[in-house]
Amino acid sequence: MVTQEQRRRQLAREKFLRQQQRRTDARRKAKVRNAVVASVLGVVLVGSLALYTTGVLKDDKDDKANASASAEPTPSAPKDPCEKPAEGAVKTQTWKKEPAVAVDKSAKYTMKLATTCGDIDIALNASAAPHTVNSFDFLAGKGYFDHTKCHRLTTNGIFVLQCGDPTGSGSGGPGYTIPDENLKDKSLKGGVYPAGTVAMANTGQAHSGGSQFFLVYQDSQLPPSYTPFGTVSESGMTVLKKIAAAGENTGAGDGAPNATVVIDKATVARS
Repeated sequence: MVTQEQRRRQLAREKFLRQQQRRTDARRKAKVRNAVVASVLGVVLVGSLALYTTGVLKDDKDDKANASASAEPTPSAPKDPCEKPAEGAVKTQTWKKEPAVAVDKSAKYTMKLATTCGDIDIALNASAAPHTVNSFDFLAGKGYFDHTKCHRLTTNGIFVLQCGDPTGSGSGGPGYTIPDENLKDKSLKGGVYPAGTVAMANTGQAHSGGSQFFLVYQDSQLPPSYTPFGTVSESGMTVLKKIAAAGENTGAGDGAPNATVVIDKATVARS
């Protein structure tokens, strides 16, 4: 005879077995469902791949390609308007002190820069800037400027072409400095260096000019700290504007000129 306790244990075991069976059935159904889903996804992926390879899904890619093809072409760099430099090497000689002033302050002097972009003739002002003109006469006579690059062009705020550094780095010089001169010239009105002015570059300190100079091709707002010592001729201004029109290599308004500006020969003459 089955006791009440034995009957209770039997019912509990049967309940446990039913629960285990339901869990087994649920896991089996889940596996079947996942397999079906995976199969469907596989079909979709295969179908998508087939569509891509036959071109149906290339529309977006092709649209981008078409848009790129129909877009305006990227502007090319301006053509170099200058010729190849003459053969020759830059001289590296320096001097310990400024040469003694030997120019005639009452005479007229001119400087010719025979450049790869054309000749730039400059009327020098020996009476107002004798130390500066004398230094240029001395350096040109030594061939110091020959085969040197004009290393800097500014096209934003100030408009100048800078030359006179044999190293082409902006830090070179003849080994000596000359005094500032002619800073109260009447041409410097309202803090403007007018187009055509030729002036000395410097380090920002008084009397620190050496051999570097700049040629102004458009009126430029500058403090009167740079010795003005010459004026570019009309034909020389045409050359400067041609150089400026080619721009500079940074696009920021201050860098090396795109034009290959090399001074093949610099000469100073008394006229």
